[in-house]
Amino acid sequence: QVQLVESGGGLVQPGGSLRLSCAASGSTFSLYGMGWYRQAPGKQRELVASISGGRTNYADSVKGRFSISRDNAKNTVYLQMNSLKPEDTAVYYCNRFPISYSNWGQGTQVTVSS
Repeated sequence: QVQLVESGGGLVQPGGSLRLSCAASGSTFSLYGMGWYRQAPGKQRELVASISGGRTNYADSVKGRFSISRDNAKNTVYLQMNSLKPEDTAVYYCNRFPISYSNWGQGTQVTVSS
């Protein structure tokens, strides 16, 4: 069973930046697309960025501010988040894209507040 471990979250002021990392176990990481998702309190989990076959896609709400990348040698996917806004506050998760693994990691909390 693939294990997903997210890290890099924290408290940041509006306009600040964070870089999230997600380490995945297993030998098939490079074969699949990966995505970053987030879930804010009282809201459904949403996809914010994906990388598949060298192509990246972003939700309109983060386009131009977030950047997804991956290092297959390290089984790691990253999310660079710039110009953060209070509405970006959420728990961020990574998972396979477009078909998620059934098990999700614990996520990493991102709080944007002054």
